[in-house]
Amino acid sequence: MSKIRLITWNINSVRARIHIVEQLLSEYNPDILCLQETKVQDHMFPADVFDKYGLNHHAIAGQKSYHGVATLSRIPITRQERINWCEKGDARHVETEFDNGIKLHNFYVPAGGDTPDVALNDKFAHKLDFLAEMTDWSHELPEDGKHIIVGDLNIAPYESDVWSHKQLIKVVSHTPVECEALLSVQEAHDWFDVMRHFVPEPERLYSWWSYRARDWRASDKGRRLDHVWCSQTLKDTMKSMSVLEDARGWEKPSDHAPVMVDIEL
Repeated sequence: MSKIRLITWNINSVRARIHIVEQLLSEYNPDILCLQETKVQDHMFPADVFDKYGLNHHAIAGQKSYHGVATLSRIPITRQERINWCEKGDARHVETEFDNGIKLHNFYVPAGGDTPDVALNDKFAHKLDFLAEMTDWSHELPEDGKHIIVGDLNIAPYESDVWSHKQLIKVVSHTPVECEALLSVQEAHDWFDVMRHFVPEPERLYSWWSYRARDWRASDKGRRLDHVWCSQTLKDTMKSMSVLEDARGWEKPSDHAPVMVDIEL
């Protein structure tokens, strides 16, 4: 029996927040760390920091100033692949495969801008197109495959995934069309929602708190934008899940908290 600790985190610039990345690595000692919104070109990624903590296998998909994902692992990566979603050349996904046959998909889904109308907002149209491609892709995955999706999917699908369903139903990230699109992705491979398995509805479950709040913890106006899903073949291997909310209060934080899952194979 082997144990794997997996953490996913939208870091909102890995170089600007490398001090809290090191704090996370020191305190929680993950075997695999998946970062989103790294905002750095591949050749400028601070790989040496991760090597220092034993995460010396890297799958990096970056670009200048925007987006970017990175999977850092102490477990050898046998194969990696980048998919060019919507043919936009954005660094929004990297797939890694390990000796145990698990294929790990690190995603950063487009945020979608401010206006939830495809006719008025190209960013929102891009988001829905991206989700439609994810649905088709999920549908093609074999039922007996061993896949894990992690990352910032930029949608809080359930009422208890947001601080106020009533006030956010017309706000991008919780609109009905987005929630339905994410459900379509989930249904296409019968993805198992690991976070909601451990914290069932209607319990509150958030992973993101806006920078605008003077005291984010007191107001607690959160949303669950970060997700961990797995194939049905892996659901019994998922042993625990925690949103590391304290990290949202660290020095110069990301507006996302890390999500940690312990897996037993």
